[in-house]
Amino acid sequence: MTDIQKDLKPVASNDAEWRERLTPEQYHVLRQAGTERPFTGRYVDADDEGVYHCAACGNPLFDSQTKFHSGSGWPSFTEAISLENVELHVDRTLGMTRTEARCARCHSHLGHVFDDGPVAAGGQRWCMNSAALELDPR
Repeated sequence: MTDIQKDLKPVASNDAEWRERLTPEQYHVLRQAGTERPFTGRYVDADDEGVYHCAACGNPLFDSQTKFHSGSGWPSFTEAISLENVELHVDRTLGMTRTEARCARCHSHLGHVFDDGPVAAGGQRWCMNSAALELDPR
């Protein structure tokens, strides 16, 4: 096990376990594919160094070195730590087509990926919910 994987938590086996483990806001975002209100999440303006993990299972998702201030109201990253750690799905809710990002380990909703990020860093904006993340500081 690598040092970055040390914070892995057991994946809950049923909905009751998820409800017990997560706060109501985390449950809404992670397990019901909800979205927190813009500019309300604890990581929107955070500049702390470290690795952002899935709040549900501890899977490492984003390095703070890829975080940028997008002005969107949600924490934004230019890339995931590894594409093996995330699942991308077509999301056609709300009358639009978007790319949804989920944790590949526990399948929890994290946010969406857009193609309007910094061009010099690949052009993607991984727009995540703070409630879906936990920062492990360096």
